[in-house]
Amino acid sequence: MTVANDISLPDRVQSANKTSTFPAKSVLLGFLTSAIVVFCVFPFLLVLAISFGRKVDGAAWVWDFTLENYQRFFVGVLWPQEVTFLYLQQLYYSFYFAVIASLLAVVTALPFTLALTRLSRRAQAIWLVFILSSLSLSEVFIVMGWDILLSNNSGLPKLFKETGLTAWLKEVGWFQTLRDWGLANPRNVKFKTSDFATILTMSYLVWPYAVILLYPALSRLDPSLGEAARTMGASRWTVTRTVTLPSIRLPLMGTTLLLFVFLLGTYVSITVFAAPNKHTTAVAIYANIRGANLNAPFGATQAIILLISASVCLYLGHLLNRRAEGR
Repeated sequence: MTVANDISLPDRVQSANKTSTFPAKSVLLGFLTSAIVVFCVFPFLLVLAISFGRKVDGAAWVWDFTLENYQRFFVGVLWPQEVTFLYLQQLYYSFYFAVIASLLAVVTALPFTLALTRLSRRAQAIWLVFILSSLSLSEVFIVMGWDILLSNNSGLPKLFKETGLTAWLKEVGWFQTLRDWGLANPRNVKFKTSDFATILTMSYLVWPYAVILLYPALSRLDPSLGEAARTMGASRWTVTRTVTLPSIRLPLMGTTLLLFVFLLGTYVSITVFAAPNKHTTAVAIYANIRGANLNAPFGATQAIILLISASVCLYLGHLLNRRAEGR
């Protein structure tokens, strides 16, 4: 009998440990679930409920259940007498700027990150610390710097004029091309306001994120694969196209999607560098909630539609990733 008790003692200790850790795991799981509900689900449901509210002329807004705000977003406020697509146009420019800026950031960050992985460990650490420290800069600070750099009176246009580059562009006939692209006026080049300045600033804003996200995948690449392809006569571009890019296809797609979703909510860059007729949904949301319009229900409607659009894009990207993994 004593032997039986001695043999079962470890089992008893193990069962006691399991019993003691079970409440701790339950408490942790309940805390995490509560945090997600409070900080994610509840705000979304609140914004969704506000989007069905109704604006009172000359006053604030009241709780209601109406689809007028969604109808206004898709066909305009004058429907059915007149159909306008102003808010759909703002959603289009949200996607337009976010797609191009995210692609530009990834395309420029890829060769830099690839070269970074070829450096010594010490040099890599220094560069990564520098890039991580740049993430502490706010969007307002970055946009202010680009605003000064692209200013007509103190930035690059002034430099173009003083150094004679503007006169040279006129002589060779390229100045008219810049005017056609909206990057020049009759007297000098200009970058404000323009799509070029907007996309450049937004791309610079997320460029450090692109490097940080691409670095783990690129650091795991085997350099011997590219060297073997080069010894067999493949050019550098062929090695990049047939060896490097297929190996990091999924990280590239994931990074682009994350940057795209991040840039959908960009506000300061759009208000400073984009033309008023090309403002995005994020700017319109602020104008309705905190700006001159003071129409919180319609601002909530725009936020819900922007969130749904971003979710659809993420889902499509997930499907593409799964298809790529299947191959």
